[in-house]
This record gives sequence, C-alpha cells and structure tokens, in this order.
Amino acid sequence: MISFSNVSKQYGGQILFLEASFHLGDGEKVGLVGPNGAGKSTVFRLITGEEQPDDGLVDRPKRTTIGYFRQDVGDLKGRSVLAETLSGAGEAGRLGEEMKELEAKLNDPEDPGFNDAVERFGDVQARFQELGGYDLEARAQAILAGLGFSPQQVEGDVGNLSGGWKMRVALAQILLARPDALLLDEPTNYLDIESILWLEGFLRDYQGSVLMTCHDRDVMNRVVKKIVELDGGEVKSYSGDYEFYEQQRALAAAQQQAQYERQQAMLAKEKAFIERFKARASHAAQVQSRVKKLEKIEKVEPPRRIIEKTFDFRPAPRSGDDVIKVEGVKKKYGERAIHDGLNLLVRRTERWAVMGENGSGKTTLLKMMANALTPDAGKVTVGASVTMGYFAQHQMEQLTADRSVIEELVAHSPTTNLGTLRSLAGAFGFHGDDHDKPIRVLSGGERARLALAKILFDAPNLLVLDEPTNHLDIVTKRALVKALSQYEGTIVFVSHDRAFLRAIATRILELSPKGPHVYGGPYDEYVATTGREAPGMRQLES
Repeated sequence: MISFSNVSKQYGGQILFLEASFHLGDGEKVGLVGPNGAGKSTVFRLITGEEQPDDGLVDRPKRTTIGYFRQDVGDLKGRSVLAETLSGAGEAGRLGEEMKELEAKLNDPEDPGFNDAVERFGDVQARFQELGGYDLEARAQAILAGLGFSPQQVEGDVGNLSGGWKMRVALAQILLARPDALLLDEPTNYLDIESILWLEGFLRDYQGSVLMTCHDRDVMNRVVKKIVELDGGEVKSYSGDYEFYEQQRALAAAQQQAQYERQQAMLAKEKAFIERFKARASHAAQVQSRVKKLEKIEKVEPPRRIIEKTFDFRPAPRSGDDVIKVEGVKKKYGERAIHDGLNLLVRRTERWAVMGENGSGKTTLLKMMANALTPDAGKVTVGASVTMGYFAQHQMEQLTADRSVIEELVAHSPTTNLGTLRSLAGAFGFHGDDHDKPIRVLSGGERARLALAKILFDAPNLLVLDEPTNHLDIVTKRALVKALSQYEGTIVFVSHDRAFLRAIATRILELSPKGPHVYGGPYDEYVATTGREAPGMRQLES
C-alpha cells in the first residue's frame, strides 16, 4: 500500500534518514519507534505529502485514503461533540451535509433549483448509502462512548472541552472516517485506561492499515505485528510485537558487540606487530603486507545503544508508620457526591494505585491528600515526619515558560550549587545545550521530566503522583519504574499505564458507583480477581 524506497531526508546538517526503505501493507499494523528527534513525525508528513523527500520515493496509491492523528488540534467550537465528530467522516460526512441541504430545497417545489436538487439527491443518496452513511451517527456514538464521552458530553458544545478531551474528539473523527490507512501519533496520551483498552480492541479489529507511535508498551504488544525503528539515519524493520523487537534488538547488539571486540583485538595484535618490527629491514615485507591488510579491512562499528536514563533518589528520612489517614471524607461537586464517607489508611512503604472510571474521584482524592483541596466533611491526616512530593496532572503548567531548564532548577533550590543541579538535569535526560533550553519550547515529555526532577530532588518520603507517566516515552518510563522500585518511601498514585501499574502497585483502591473497594495485592492479582483490566471494562464489554 505505502512504501518508502531509498528515501533520504535531512534538516540543515541533521540527517534523519539515509536511503531508508520500508513497506506498510494492506491491513498491516506497524509500530514506529525511535528516540526523540529521530524523524517519526517526519515519516507521517512524508506519507501525507506535507513534506517531500530529498531523495528516493514515497509511493502511495492515489485512491488510498489516509487518516492522520497528530498531537496538535485546531480550535474546535460552535458545534456539539457529535456534530464535530461527524464532520470529520470524510466523503460520507460531506455527503450527509449535502443531503440535508438538498432536502431543504426538495421541501420547496417553487425553489429555482428544485429539479436539479431532485436529480442530484438520487446520486448523493446512493453514494451515501454505499459508504454506510446511514450507520454513521450510530458508529460515531459508539466510538465516542468507547473514548469515554458521557451522553451529556456528546450533546454538549465541543468548545467547552479541555485540550485533552478535544484531542479525543479529533481521534474519534479519524476513526469514524475509516480511511485505508491510519497514521496515529501517540493516540493514548490523553486517554484513561478504559479508553485505551477500547482503542486497543478497535485497532486490532480494524480492517485497514495502521502505522503508529505509542508510549504504551501493552498497546504496542497487542496491536502491532511489525516494528519499524528509526535511529541514527537508519531504518530497520522487525517482524513481531514490541517485546519481540526489544529481544531481537538486544540480541543483534550483543552479536555486533562481540564482533566489534573480536575485530578490535585482532587490530590491536596487528598494530602491535607493525609497531614492533617497522624499524627492522628483515621484516619490512611483512610489516608492509599487514599495513595494507589493515587499510582494506571493513571496520565493524560498535552497536548503537539506547541511552538509558537513570533517576537517582537521595535517601528520604523515615516517616511514621501511619502515613495518611482518610476518615469519613465526603466531597460533592454541585449535587453530585464524589466521595461519601471514604476511609483509608496508607502505611509506610505501601504503594497504592487508585483506580476508577472517569469522574469517580481519583484526582479529587489525591488533591485532598496533598492538601490542595478541602473535603466537605471528614478529614485527611498526614502522619508524623511525613514529607510529601505531589505531582499533579497540571504540574507542568506550574513551570515558568521564560526560564531555561537550569534556571527553573535554580529557582526551585537556590542554595544548591550549580554543579549538583546540572547533574540533576542530566539524570532526567537534559544534557549539554538542553540546560539552556527555554521551557516554552520543551515537549510534553520534557516538561514532565523537569517537574519530576524538582519533586524527587527534595527527597520526600511520600510521593502522591497523578498520571506521572503522561507524555513519557517507553525508555523514560522504564527509568522511572527502576527508580521507584528502589525508592524506600510510600507511594499513592493514579496511572493509565498498565506496565507502570504492574511494576509499582502493591495495593489497589478501586473507586466505583457502589463505593470504594480495597484489593490487598498487586495489579496482576487485581486483574485475576476481578476478571478485568480496569474498573469500567464490564460496562464497555456488555
């Protein structure tokens, strides 16, 4: 369907790909991976024709329809969420709009365009039916429900939604259009776990082709059957899911490393011989022969390695045994009770994951624990010697846009020497010139890392984390999981990332319409006990 043949592309002095080739076949599900700046978004823009290759060919049949979901969305407003979704339904959506206009003319036989409208209506209606247009609204409703929209939201003005919910509308438009190929740039970034699971199933069953970047390894393992890796100007394809790709990449790197070391040992031996005998006339022929041999040898390069980030915690002071006590907490928004007499005791070194559908009060509970919100009744007590680090969903908005990365860290801890703060920045993936980058130009993942750096530098013995992995790539998530696994304090968190839940949680608090329920084991035990991966899945699967 879509193929890259010997494609080269560079910006200024940066080469993104050099003679890169890969193929996206009909119905194929492919994951696109690579470090930041490797050119993943450029691949999408080359496919859509927004950019052209410097050399080589991007072949896409003319009749192939493309749906491209990207991380920026226009200023949506003035229509209901349902109407906005239907407007993105491609040809079927446009024909539906035209049919409404024609119907208005057909209601007035005196209209000068009546006869033309009669003739045109027949053609439009036939094509609309052929494209499944009469099912369009029902499909739109199903997609919006799958992405977490309530019936009230579906009928409400799209302009009243937050940026994250508008991203869901943009995704719904593309899924409704059913193009031949879906290009998805981080489609799970703004989704809760129920919506991610729904999208996972949708993409698995999708008849068209899918090319996607995604920081959720569970999605990559369950949806894609091929990985295309961009790194250092090279493009490599691996047949299999993300886990298979990691295994094959590690195996290839180990083999290349062994080959490189063998060659280095041989080169060292030959160079030692040349150095030893180059001044002896009796060995001149042998020395010359070996010099020529070394000149002809094709050098083996050491394997390119994914740079693993390392987040180091300073040892946190020990807290008391009772870290947080929630007693009879009630909280309402208007007439709607979010929490009605909630009780919970969090003890030292426990790691609680708070789970629940949208609107169940997960963020509200974390805000009350962090003293960022006051309960209507009851109380939240923080224990003796507890120092808290709180990462809110909108923590990144607290960063000062005009400061550089290092200036933000200096402002956070003005008495700490600059060398220590530069080391801190390095530990969170900011190296060299990155220290002087203005915060306003940082990506979502970079901002999240900076916000986490500020919190973790303070060495709290309690971490309250609301979606800490949002916008983090798989490598950064792995580093955060490793750091939190070695952390000796207490953690209460919300996350839509199943790999993160699996690695960190030792207890689950599920918030549901029937009330709170505690599961005294890790996430996999919760899944085995309940038979579902998230609280809302029974409802979605029924």
